[in-house]
Amino acid sequence: MQLEDQGPRIYTVSSLTEQIKDLLEGHFEFVWVEGEISNFRVPTSGHFYMVLKDEGAQIRAVMFRPQARFLRFMPEDGMKVLAQGRVGVYQPRGEYQLILDYLEPLGIGALALAFEQLKKKLAAQGIFVEGIKRPLPYLPRRVAVITSPTGAAIRDFLKVIRRRFANIEIIIVPVKVQGEGATAEIVQALEVVNRELDVDVIVLTRGGGSLEDLWAFNGEELALAIRASRIPVVSAVGHEIDVTISDLAADLRAPTPSAAAEILVVEKESLEERLATLRNRIHSAMRSSLARIDQRLEFLSKGLRDPRKGLADAWMRLDELNGRIQRRMELTIKESRKRLLAEERTLILHSPAQLISALADRLGFQRRSLVMIAGKRLRDFRVALERFEGKLKDLSPLNILKRGYSITRTLPEMLILRDASKIREGDKVNVRLSKGGLDCVVEKVIK
Repeated sequence: MQLEDQGPRIYTVSSLTEQIKDLLEGHFEFVWVEGEISNFRVPTSGHFYMVLKDEGAQIRAVMFRPQARFLRFMPEDGMKVLAQGRVGVYQPRGEYQLILDYLEPLGIGALALAFEQLKKKLAAQGIFVEGIKRPLPYLPRRVAVITSPTGAAIRDFLKVIRRRFANIEIIIVPVKVQGEGATAEIVQALEVVNRELDVDVIVLTRGGGSLEDLWAFNGEELALAIRASRIPVVSAVGHEIDVTISDLAADLRAPTPSAAAEILVVEKESLEERLATLRNRIHSAMRSSLARIDQRLEFLSKGLRDPRKGLADAWMRLDELNGRIQRRMELTIKESRKRLLAEERTLILHSPAQLISALADRLGFQRRSLVMIAGKRLRDFRVALERFEGKLKDLSPLNILKRGYSITRTLPEMLILRDASKIREGDKVNVRLSKGGLDCVVEKVIK
């Protein structure tokens, strides 16, 4: 009766909402929900907000940042997922929602989806473009292998290296290749090798396993570290059918650790055979080239004129010119004498005193003119003679030697040496100077 007299119980909005919250959260402590994601958003807080829906209803859901950071993939609108969480009520708005702890895509594993999402993202950034990948050296001298030191991968790799070319230096950089923190160790190892080791190639390798086992090689930070490496990187992770992000980002992908060793190193025997073949071809080519050079030298030596013959011709030409000058002078003097005698006879015949005086003056003037002309002609011939002598001296090989030049000849053949490539260190040569000569031993050939 007292309860009836008190009337119905009146709730405040807060108390009613609180009781509803207690009922829902107490009854639905942990639930699994299947649905399609819509209205997915990630604010600056890093929490994931979304709506899970099906054909008949929808419910809000949230995954807070501490749980969201463990997801291997990024949720998207339209993605069908299986979610685990608890039902909660947000009292300020009077809304109930799912507070998620776990999320996985339906129809495909979370790791596989995360792999495809990261692969698509990195491809859009150009990380996998073939044009930016660096070529490997033909025969590396030092190779850094980043792997587990106790795994089968490093044993297979070293076995192939020892069999094909044992001279190559292998530096093993030990890292975790599986589990928490493995990706960070591999990235750090890449940075250490680039910073502190003088190697030609870096090899990332481990044996086969499941997608989860190989997940350390599917990190975005590892792909970026591979592309940032100044040293070419070879990725040999898992078996031939396994493909990781490091395989796609590396400069070269090897299907297995053994294949990586075979790609890096050619067999020593085949390399020695190739070198022997090349050596024989070079020797044959050199012999043929030397034979052609000898033939050419012999041909040129036959057509080369002796410089002494040129000097003899020049001296004969000078003698001829001197003789012509003397004959010309004698003829000129003879003719002048004839004219003088004719004038003298004319004077004797006519013998007037004034005519004789005038003729005497004229004769004296002509005599002086003749002497001046003859002297000038002699000086001109002498200058021309000296010019010819100067030209001959300039053309003389001995005069060239006086200016500091020399003639180098091989010993004991005494062949003139014109090309430094025709002599080798330790050979003896003779150096002809302007005064005397030198016998020398070649210490260095500068081509």
